[in-house]
Amino acid sequence: MPEGTIGFRASGHVTAEEYRELLLPAMRAAAEAGEVRMVFAVGPGFEKFEAAALAEDARVGVTLGIAHRHAWKRTAVVTDVEWIVKAIHMFDWLTPGEVRVFELGQLEDAKSWVAERPAETAAG
Repeated sequence: MPEGTIGFRASGHVTAEEYRELLLPAMRAAAEAGEVRMVFAVGPGFEKFEAAALAEDARVGVTLGIAHRHAWKRTAVVTDVEWIVKAIHMFDWLTPGEVRVFELGQLEDAKSWVAERPAETAAG
């Protein structure tokens, strides 16, 4: 991952415990540091998210999103799993910061996009 970004790859069966122990601490640390730039790749080999993991994601997303709304800069979801693509597009308006979906073959593009910093304006 590029400097200043965090990244995760989900494969197989993702449990709520894995979410709490692996994803949550990194997301919380980035949010508390003031800038979340994250790549979340789903697959290949992905089977499913445990229902409790999805519930944990929803709960944490709301909590971290509200408490650190301005820290979320860019999130890239990299996947070929159609239901995940549809869910991201359906709920991206609820997600703080910019969100983009990339195909699995575009992982390096997703990393580059997440790491991009807008050029400073002349005023500032």
